[in-house]
Amino acid sequence: MNLSLLYVEKERHVKANARDYNEKFQYADNHIKTSKYNILTFLPINLFEQFQRVANAYFLVLLILQLIPEISSLSWFTTIVPLVLVLVITAVKDATDDYFRHKSDQQVNNHQSQVLIRGRLQNEKWMNIQVGDIIKLENDQFVAADILLLCSSEPYGLCYLETAELDGETNLKVRQALTVTSEMKDISKLMDFDGEVNCEPPNNKLDKFTGTLSWRNNKYSLDNEKILLRGCVLRNTEWCFGLVIFAGLQTKLMQNCGETTFKRTSIDKLMNTLVLWIFALLICMGLILAVGNTIWESWTGRNFQVFLPWDEIQSSVVFSGFLTFWSYIIILNTVVPISLYISVEVLRLGHSYFINWDLKMYYRQVDTAAEARTTTLSEELGQVEFIFSDKTGTLTQNIMVFKKCSINGHTYGDIYNESDQKVEITEKTACVDFSFNPLSDRRFKFYDGSLLEAVKLEVPAVHEFFRLLALCHTVMSEEKIEGNLVYQAQSPDEGALVTAAQNFGFVFRARTPESVTLCEMGRVVTYTLLAILDFNNVRKRMSVIVRTPEGQIKLYCKGADTIIFEHLDPSSEDLMYTTSEHLNEFAGEGLRTLALAYKDLDADYFDIWMKKHLFASTVMENRDEQLAVLYEEIEQGLKLLGATAIEDKLQEGVPETIARLNLADIKIWVLTGDKLETAMNIGYSCNMLRDDVNEVFVISGNTPLEVQQQLRSALEHILGLSRVCGADDVAKTDMSADDDVFEEAIIAEYALVINGHSLAYALEPQLEHVLLELACLCKTVICCRVTPLQKAQVVELVKRHKRAVTLAIGDGANDVSMIKTAHIGVGISGQEGMQAVLASDYSFAQFRYLQRLLLVHGRWSYFRMCNFLCYFFYKNFAFTLVHFWYGFFCGFSAQTVYDQWFITLFNIVYTSLPVLAMGLFDQDVDDKNSLRYPSLYKLGQQNLLFNKRQFFLCTLQGLGISSLLFFIPYGAFSVMVKEDGSLFTDQQTFAVTIATSLVIVVSVQIGLDKHYWTAVNHFFIWGSLIMYFALLFAMQSDGMFGIFQSQFSFVGTARNCLSEVSVWLVIVLTSVVCVMPGLAVSFLRVNLFPTVTDKVRHLQQSRKKDGPQTQNLKRVRRTSSRRSAYAFSHQQGYGELITSGKNMRAGSVSSACSPGRTPLCSTWIESVLKRKNEVSCVSDENLGAPESTEGATQTEKQQHSD
Repeated sequence: MNLSLLYVEKERHVKANARDYNEKFQYADNHIKTSKYNILTFLPINLFEQFQRVANAYFLVLLILQLIPEISSLSWFTTIVPLVLVLVITAVKDATDDYFRHKSDQQVNNHQSQVLIRGRLQNEKWMNIQVGDIIKLENDQFVAADILLLCSSEPYGLCYLETAELDGETNLKVRQALTVTSEMKDISKLMDFDGEVNCEPPNNKLDKFTGTLSWRNNKYSLDNEKILLRGCVLRNTEWCFGLVIFAGLQTKLMQNCGETTFKRTSIDKLMNTLVLWIFALLICMGLILAVGNTIWESWTGRNFQVFLPWDEIQSSVVFSGFLTFWSYIIILNTVVPISLYISVEVLRLGHSYFINWDLKMYYRQVDTAAEARTTTLSEELGQVEFIFSDKTGTLTQNIMVFKKCSINGHTYGDIYNESDQKVEITEKTACVDFSFNPLSDRRFKFYDGSLLEAVKLEVPAVHEFFRLLALCHTVMSEEKIEGNLVYQAQSPDEGALVTAAQNFGFVFRARTPESVTLCEMGRVVTYTLLAILDFNNVRKRMSVIVRTPEGQIKLYCKGADTIIFEHLDPSSEDLMYTTSEHLNEFAGEGLRTLALAYKDLDADYFDIWMKKHLFASTVMENRDEQLAVLYEEIEQGLKLLGATAIEDKLQEGVPETIARLNLADIKIWVLTGDKLETAMNIGYSCNMLRDDVNEVFVISGNTPLEVQQQLRSALEHILGLSRVCGADDVAKTDMSADDDVFEEAIIAEYALVINGHSLAYALEPQLEHVLLELACLCKTVICCRVTPLQKAQVVELVKRHKRAVTLAIGDGANDVSMIKTAHIGVGISGQEGMQAVLASDYSFAQFRYLQRLLLVHGRWSYFRMCNFLCYFFYKNFAFTLVHFWYGFFCGFSAQTVYDQWFITLFNIVYTSLPVLAMGLFDQDVDDKNSLRYPSLYKLGQQNLLFNKRQFFLCTLQGLGISSLLFFIPYGAFSVMVKEDGSLFTDQQTFAVTIATSLVIVVSVQIGLDKHYWTAVNHFFIWGSLIMYFALLFAMQSDGMFGIFQSQFSFVGTARNCLSEVSVWLVIVLTSVVCVMPGLAVSFLRVNLFPTVTDKVRHLQQSRKKDGPQTQNLKRVRRTSSRRSAYAFSHQQGYGELITSGKNMRAGSVSSACSPGRTPLCSTWIESVLKRKNEVSCVSDENLGAPESTEGATQTEKQQHSD
């Protein structure tokens, strides 16, 4: 056993190239294990898990009882065979699942990596890499462990990472080695490196790392910008070396995966309770019959002891009753047969395959089908009330598209017909031809040709607009093939803007720390880069200052429109109002906007400002504040150019899917690591936030008190002061039924947005109930800037306090904790990141398939499973309780009514296939109507189809049918005579009559209960009846008796009794009387009290002749004046990275250097400034909302930042 598991690691000490030193700490090696079992532990652990199911333990007890001859009326094999079958089938399924986990683990562990051992690089399997090893990574390789970057092929120890495996984002991240290690680029220096790292212990925080490197009597600070995490891919970097800090299960990637947990459905849990109820019922019936046996033996049984003597162990009537009690427990145990659990597993397996085979959930572009990775949760898909979704890669494609722009008061991007009416853009709409530009990106599409005409006509404002886009950014250009430009953008927003400028003739070709080279309409122009005024979350803008070839000094600025408008020159006031109207239109379409402005600078003024800037950038105290003042000073008096509108491209069908899921009363919460503005913008784009939302409450307090006040203020706004009690009172009470009704009345009016640091306080015990109550009163909940752990905590909060089924969906490793915490985890596959898929229960390639997974497959699975269980309990109560009635007429002797073979085969052969066909193929409405009427889904959420009440009704129905099955033949036989005049006095004829009536009744009943007939249903029902009569005559034939005399004692009974017309009359009478009450009740219910399902079925039948119809849930276009999030999502610090030249290759920097450039001295890696604006709520107008009520007044819009 690893001794490191016995204590909590408080600090990690790692020494480079010193395996002996590091081994004494017994750190985890790089071997990973996601499987649950091994050869030795499989049998005990799997059996332990299986016997946690109450039914399995129940049948084990019955088996033990059946092995006692004094009390057993049935052979032991009637229980042990099906029990072993269930255990084996389940074990094989679990072993198969775990085998694939082992196979996946083995594939990962056997990956090769280059490790520095004894002075040379050797290929080693990942599993053999140890903490403290120095490993070499090459371009496009996965990072094998969490490593400290030491050096790379790039200047200044830079390297570029793709983190899709961690967060689903495909844009590259920059990492930089310490200066002191970045020069160790040969093996000898790396072998001599003996630095020691002291750092935090293993944890799951993907965005944080703290530690120090001690080397040569100096200490160097380490942060997340110097760490490469396992699962990342090295891009655009020829090679790099790193020191392994965390390995295997202790890497941050694996720490986020969590443990594989055993998930059980609510029906499983209910079944455990029902089995206990049934066992209690069995005890009651056993006691009644045991007492009856005691009384009967006392009063009557003694008279029969001459020819029916007691066994030797029976010393008294009380002991006889005691033995009878256990005998009846065994006889009546078929109320819950083991075949029920076999059937349930078969149904779940079938439902899983239906998901796998669904071509409507197959994504052809990446050749990815939907996959049910578990077979135990299918019916739970029909009961989901809360969906927790990631944003990037789940709702969006993380692809930004330049859609529209406003230049000098004129909008571009829409197209109009000859009548000057706007035309909707479709896939068939002709794109603008950019063939004039050999450097254009062929993937770029724009449809308004008037913008290209303005460029070709050399309209000054249009040229200046695209010149700004080509100059004001931090994008890096790469041209491996002549004329084929590849842009490496730190954020996809900037990439989209630079690509747009590229296609319209203003091509960004190259940059150095002192210059930017453009190709303007075919002419190469080089601008001297004088300064970059970097972006941060307070400024919400960035600027560049350049000198044109003509010697002019210009400042180009882009940023949030509200910020840019505050810095405009009065001469731009009229244009500002016009541009503002255009921005409202763009915002109404859910587009992300930026305002663009410029300023001509006086050379003398700029020289003075530059000296101030140089001084401010070198001071040690308040450097950021002094720079901010200087930036503010020079960015005054801007002249407005226009605005851009970028679409954060959603996955196809996301708004329609969310709208349909909302109609199904499923609440969708977005949990994302993105910033507030971006998250809110996506909320508007995908219809989660709409104009009919009265208030958007933004919670962003920095202290527990602030967060508490903001939560309480929002509650007061919604509920009124009278409903808001003290925090202590709220913490002690969960939502009541009255609250749920109140929620339904107000839920369409409010939305809640909360950021990560506020959420941390809100999730504390004293506030979590307030948060949950407020969130449940809101139509939409968006949590931004949240950590993976917080995602899981939010899911756990809902699971703990709301009795509701939760589903989490994501595509990255940062979603794994959330996926494993929820009742159902869904991974988005087909992307480069697969960690979420590996941890999920279901996976598919597009978010839009979620509606089909839930509203079709989930609803069908729940419907089928519930009908199956109701029917199964009904038929088994009807079958078993006949023994109870018979006990009163057989001296309570524990004699069975039926032939033993009929008892064995009833659930396995005679009635198994029809009920399986119903559980696999039945459907109340087809898939099209399931999607057309999402409200049908609410039956599962409210758990109406199978619950304790339904079970009680099934029990009553079975009890009634069993009494009719017994007493009608009993009464008839007491007065009937055979054709030869003799009486029906033998028990065997009575048993065959009841058994035949039972098989016919349950077969007719399942036919009446079916909603959807197929050839399989017909074959199984009629085939089962034929099979019954064939086996009945075969097993009661002379031939079988001659071979197995002791096993087939009912010789000739079927032939004799079923040849009597009177017997068939009794069978028909019994069957009709048993079926008619249920048929009458169903007829009256459907016609007098139809449910939503009944009405939709009626509509479906009436529409069959009209052909298929589809329902289009079109996105309602927003018309509010609220500004959507500005398209500027990258982090602070990249401006200084560029001007420092650290990300430039040595050749390109030296060839383009210009003298006289003074480098900035402050470090380029800056932490993102925390925004400290006070929290308030954002009011949205109800303009244009179809659900808006009369008299709704428009409220003034206010723009608030996080």
